[in-house]
Amino acid sequence: MKKHIQTQSEWEQEMVQKIWQLVISELHIDLPFLSIALNSLEFKENETISTSATNGMFLYYNCEKILSLFKKNPQYLNRVYLHSVLHCLFGHLWLKQKKQEPLYGLACDIAVEYTIDHLQVPATKRILTLHRINTYKQIEQECEGISAPAIYYWLLKQKNIALLQQEFHTDDHRFWPEEKQEQASLSSSSLQQQWQKIARQSLLENQRRGKENQEGDGVLTAQIKASKNKRNYSDFLKKFSINREELHVNPDEFDLSYYSYGLRLYKNMPLIEEVETKEMKKIQEFVIVIDTSYSTSNQLVKNFLKETYTILSHTDSFFRKSHIRILQCDDKIQSDEKITNQEEMEKLLERFTILGGGNTDFRPPFTYVNQLIEQGEFKNLSGLLYFTDGKGIYPKTCPSYKSAFLYLEEYDATKVPPWAITYSLDPMEFRKE
Repeated sequence: MKKHIQTQSEWEQEMVQKIWQLVISELHIDLPFLSIALNSLEFKENETISTSATNGMFLYYNCEKILSLFKKNPQYLNRVYLHSVLHCLFGHLWLKQKKQEPLYGLACDIAVEYTIDHLQVPATKRILTLHRINTYKQIEQECEGISAPAIYYWLLKQKNIALLQQEFHTDDHRFWPEEKQEQASLSSSSLQQQWQKIARQSLLENQRRGKENQEGDGVLTAQIKASKNKRNYSDFLKKFSINREELHVNPDEFDLSYYSYGLRLYKNMPLIEEVETKEMKKIQEFVIVIDTSYSTSNQLVKNFLKETYTILSHTDSFFRKSHIRILQCDDKIQSDEKITNQEEMEKLLERFTILGGGNTDFRPPFTYVNQLIEQGEFKNLSGLLYFTDGKGIYPKTCPSYKSAFLYLEEYDATKVPPWAITYSLDPMEFRKE
């Protein structure tokens, strides 16, 4: 049998695969706690891109460009690969929501480059340009934390966007899922969950390793934690769903063979009808409490309500008949609004005004909701969300329904009762764009 003679193209592909393995090895030496993340992307050639790109599963690369870069500046490839891995680790691919391009992509690039430059490891270390140094200083002074969302809102006020793009552009973002695709695609959701798990594992590995590089590791772990809350908000709301049968074709219990046989035998009469009920995990009854103390702004609350309702209604989280109560409370109940559909929510947002402004007491809403349950207003209450700055008096008794406190800023965790679910929000995410 004639021996296969390797073509130039095949040789180049083989060399590029070896280059990527070398890159991973060098990064692993300096960043061992990122071992799982560094080995989580598969390599795939794509001649249409300038250097590299990722969709969370593949690292797409231009073979010719990679070979050229390896000859001229092999260390730069370490940064290119780590850059794409950190995008996945920070959840940037799935956090765009309604943010504008190209500003969102630039914000993600700056956040990643800031992290790499502060790691100060040999595999990725480089001399920083004056423009890059000054940009980092400005962000540190003007941003509320270093994260893609914070940098995005900072970029909205900048005028030198072209210069920043030239300085920080590294990889191609064309394969990042679009918002509509992200909601509809099971594979995208699965990838997001996979990278969330990798992020948690990386944090644990870093904690076990100890503090060898406090500044660099601190920046990296802070970025992972900053992205963690945002990417989980829609998943967080799912904790309040309940199981219930709803009219719905259930493919798991539908026997197509018997159904088709009936149609063949009796023409238009199926032998067995499809099962029309299916057990669904959805939200039917829900309470949202707004802390109306002095520290809560009207627009911030309106945007929070709109975002929360949008997530619930657009992800098929509601039963056909749903019941939401929106309470305003400082140290007593100020208002109670009942919402059953999108139109009622829109009308509420149009006339919404914060009522109250006194001290915060978390107890009255729980007492009030318990009374509503006793009166039969709620029969299957999924849970209660308390939107607050965290400064108030907590109930001592655990309610019969799931309850969560959503915090806008740092809070004293020692005062939170053990039964309460806690979640930290980024106030900038609810600014009106």
